[in-house]
Amino acid sequence: MIVRPHQHWFIRLFVWHGSVLQKIYSRLLLNLALSISVIFFLPWYETLGIKLTTAPFSILGVAIAIFLGFRNSACYARFNEARTLWGQLAITQRSFLREAKSVLGEDQSQISALVNLQIAFCQALRLTLRKRPVEETLKKYLKEEDLQWVMKSAAPCHRILMLMGDWLADKRKQGLISDVVWSSLNHHLNDLSAVAGGCERIAGTPVPFAYTLILHRTVYLFCIMLPFALVTDLHYMTPFLSVFISYTFISLDTLAEELEEPFGTEDNDLPLDAICNSIERDLHDMDGSEDLPEKVRPNRHYRLS
Repeated sequence: MIVRPHQHWFIRLFVWHGSVLQKIYSRLLLNLALSISVIFFLPWYETLGIKLTTAPFSILGVAIAIFLGFRNSACYARFNEARTLWGQLAITQRSFLREAKSVLGEDQSQISALVNLQIAFCQALRLTLRKRPVEETLKKYLKEEDLQWVMKSAAPCHRILMLMGDWLADKRKQGLISDVVWSSLNHHLNDLSAVAGGCERIAGTPVPFAYTLILHRTVYLFCIMLPFALVTDLHYMTPFLSVFISYTFISLDTLAEELEEPFGTEDNDLPLDAICNSIERDLHDMDGSEDLPEKVRPNRHYRLS
């Protein structure tokens, strides 16, 4: 995710990092080259007796803009829901630890075990959503026997939840927590499970491919044919207007592709590394630890991973 301070409107016109322009500039250059070629071949083009007007492009352009708007709204809704789920994850983790710590008091070994399980859950969820290996990261938070048991599953997050459930059941058997407190703490585990399920639903259910494909094809066919309609009226201004219109449509199409998968590592995806780091710091701080992990900050391009 790009996290920039407020900028003057004129400076923002020339921002590169965080803009989809760095992904689509080659396509815009192709459109520019096509527009220039159409200008040179205009005399021959006119001899064919074929003349495209801007009228159909005006109608088609409005239709494309409407459908691109719908698609971007749908993709942003996915992004927003994903961010809401991770926000809920942070809230649930803090509430879970606060209640457990208030009940168990100063039993540091018991609380530290719970903190490690909570952090392991966040890290496992992050890495699973990004389709990365989890074992190396989980080594820092889980005991060896627990790690081996978790890694036997295709869904390590759920097994870590089971470990937290076993931890909670063990405290109940020892008489350290009452049935009422157990029910309240177990409710937090259900919330964590719901967050994981919601993230898996977003990651596993993309926007229908046929809908994405028809918009993608229509946008590029529109941008390819546009110079032929503009050249008879605009002549040497054709490349400028054609590239500007193409930039508008192609950038919206590309941005929707980024927002559709909010758990990735592109510039406009969720900063899951930073969110997990924030949760880890908060839990250790609540635990009274002074050895907090270093805070993840944006890089020199204002990018927060």
